[in-house]
Amino acid sequence: MIQQIKKYNQLEEFLRSSYLPHQILHIDLKSNQIGAIGASRLGSGLAKCINLSNLTLDLYNNKIGDEGASGLGSALAKCINLSNLTLYLYSNQIGDEGASGLGSGLAKCINLSNLTLDLYSNQIGAIGASGLCSALAKCINLSNLTLYFGSNQIGDEGVSGLGSGLAKCINLSNLTLNFESNQIGAIGASGLGSALANCINLSNLTLYLQSNQIGDEGVSGLGSGLAKCINLSNLTLDLYLNQIGDEGASGLGSGLAKCINLSNLTLHLQSNQIGDEGVSGLGSGLAKCINLSNLTLNFDEQKKKYI
Repeated sequence: MIQQIKKYNQLEEFLRSSYLPHQILHIDLKSNQIGAIGASRLGSGLAKCINLSNLTLDLYNNKIGDEGASGLGSALAKCINLSNLTLYLYSNQIGDEGASGLGSGLAKCINLSNLTLDLYSNQIGAIGASGLCSALAKCINLSNLTLYFGSNQIGDEGVSGLGSGLAKCINLSNLTLNFESNQIGAIGASGLGSALANCINLSNLTLYLQSNQIGDEGVSGLGSGLAKCINLSNLTLDLYLNQIGDEGASGLGSGLAKCINLSNLTLHLQSNQIGDEGVSGLGSGLAKCINLSNLTLNFDEQKKKYI
């Protein structure tokens, strides 16, 4: 029997529906200004959808804040059969308390295998990011995870703590992380690399780290961590505008050279300070990736001739 997808774009319409039959649910309330009170009412309804297995919820630009995010997490914790969850919470004035509260709720979704969580452009710092991912570590069946943390303030401490949580998600095979514009430096990037080294089943990884300050030390540390991801086959790294020089590019190449199963690689390295020596060092490392079949390298225009 084919399960029917139920779609709602009005809160009241959903709240008037019969909850028990819902198994696959799409709720689109973007820019409805429902606030914390509306999020609470939405959560009360979702908590009664005990047969729900797939949920897509778009709450972009709704000013739900910490109270709304935490309440939403508490409600989802009661959806015990949830296996696929997509939450768009972009631009909602969510801080550390809300991110941690959301994570605490999701930690109880023990059957969750696929999770996409968009928290772009909120006010989440180190405590919130670490708390969220420490909680997600309890989702032991999680295999596919996408987290968008772009334009928050998580910094080195936050990305390291977040990575430590993800390191416990040992069944992760597909991971996408967006940390664009988060004040991340060398310590954070190296810590993230060390954490990812523990994700032994990781085969597909996409990291958006553009517009941070990770520098040579950070990108080399990241590369050293990725070198231990021996099952990695597909990798995309966006390191645009990160103060990376020759030493960092060469160090990254040395790390990636040890990813023996890598078949598809995309690197974005524009707007750094990589010279001829760095491009050559990176190339020397990648030459050792003998199983590489697809390679895309994006440098500033004047460096492309050296590849």
